[in-house]
Amino acid sequence: MKLKHISIILVAFLGFGFGLSAKLQKKVDKVITSTFEVEEFSFNAKVIATEVAKELPSDFGADNFFEVKSSDELLGYAYVAKAPSKTAKYDYLVLFDSKLTIVKAKVLIYREEYGGEIGSKRWLRQFIGKTKDDEFRYGDNIDAISGATISVRSMTNAMNDLMKSLKILNTKGIL
Repeated sequence: MKLKHISIILVAFLGFGFGLSAKLQKKVDKVITSTFEVEEFSFNAKVIATEVAKELPSDFGADNFFEVKSSDELLGYAYVAKAPSKTAKYDYLVLFDSKLTIVKAKVLIYREEYGGEIGSKRWLRQFIGKTKDDEFRYGDNIDAISGATISVRSMTNAMNDLMKSLKILNTKGIL
């Protein structure tokens, strides 16, 4: 049985409060497969202790931060979260290599009529290669998108919080 399937079964077995929905998991699997160029991988929750998670700007629950491994080799990490748009929230994924450098950012599900342009590969490419030491500034090193101002600012803020969180986790020796 493939490692990916074992991991999905394990996540499903843990209960409904853990893991991703089947729809999100399918999208995440596809992005991981193409980004890391692997067919088989394990995808396991990297649980951050509650007392540490409370200190972090980003949400690190039991169901949104994962280690991605292939043949017991750490390929990197996956972070899945929601960010607000004008009237709803959208789901996004950020993949990191083992050194915590962003290798992929993707909007998985966008629920608004306007602003979906933040899901474009061209716009999201701005985050690739960035590390926990980088800071994102709307209108400076992050491009604005006409008609998607709220979503762009939201994604920029979410990415800044995520990078600050990773820096804290790295400083504490957790990652």
